[in-house]
Amino acid sequence: MNLQQIETFVHVAETGSFSKAAVLLETAQPALSRQVRALETEQRETLLIRTGRGVTLTDAGRRLLEHGHAIMQRVALAKEDLGSQRDEPVGRIVVGLPPSLARRLTLPLIDLFSKDMPKARLAVVEGFSMNIAEWLTSGRMDLGLVYTPEPHPHIEVTPVLEERLCLIGPARTLGGRSGVRFDELSQFPLIMPQHGQIFRKLMEAQATLSQVKLNVVWEVSSVPAILDLVRGGYGYAALTDSAMRSHLTDAELVGIPIESPHVVSTLCLAQSAKKKATPLIRKTSLALRELSQQVCAPL
Repeated sequence: MNLQQIETFVHVAETGSFSKAAVLLETAQPALSRQVRALETEQRETLLIRTGRGVTLTDAGRRLLEHGHAIMQRVALAKEDLGSQRDEPVGRIVVGLPPSLARRLTLPLIDLFSKDMPKARLAVVEGFSMNIAEWLTSGRMDLGLVYTPEPHPHIEVTPVLEERLCLIGPARTLGGRSGVRFDELSQFPLIMPQHGQIFRKLMEAQATLSQVKLNVVWEVSSVPAILDLVRGGYGYAALTDSAMRSHLTDAELVGIPIESPHVVSTLCLAQSAKKKATPLIRKTSLALRELSQQVCAPL
């Protein structure tokens, strides 16, 4: 068993496909297949079940994936530690971005890495705030942008900016309004993410305080899908203005502030309290803060 085999196995397991892993690793697919086969032969275990749609993990594969994550993190830390002596960002970093911002932040973040941190490797993972918090505590992720996180002893958070939630709907019905009072929201059929997602938690908490019954007609945990449903006339959404702008290129939908009271979400930069602040983590943290403030700036 060697590091190349482990890295190959981790990428194949995470992507669920030899072809997708080959693209990420810039390696021919047959070479990856041979490495995983050699690993299975050496360990005398079947790690992956090959299907027409990709691969799935066996029990042995799931156990090795846990070890693989830990090994790759230790290797990255070793590289970062050596690079830190030169104050140079090196190694691999995994960054979590919420669906409301991932589309607008990924390209400029990769541009920055390509130009300013050529010796570092970046992996971007999209997930809701509650998922990113779990991945940070488990060590699968190094940094993440999360909305209004719950306090956690193993996560350090730094506020980046505050955003108000808006009611998002067709321009033909909301275009003439400058805002909507919270107690008016009961009149609107809402499309919201599942229970536990931060925008929904904020809305439900304020609804309890204001004694307003929200009319949630559909539960969909995907920002693009929510906006498609709003566009299709299935209801309205309560999201930040930046979330709407991340996924719309036309003026068919508009967002108006929710008022009396405002519902405010705080975007925070989160990282594991157990991890050393390396040059790579420090520079990536700064980049995430600056880029977030740019893409969330009011038009």
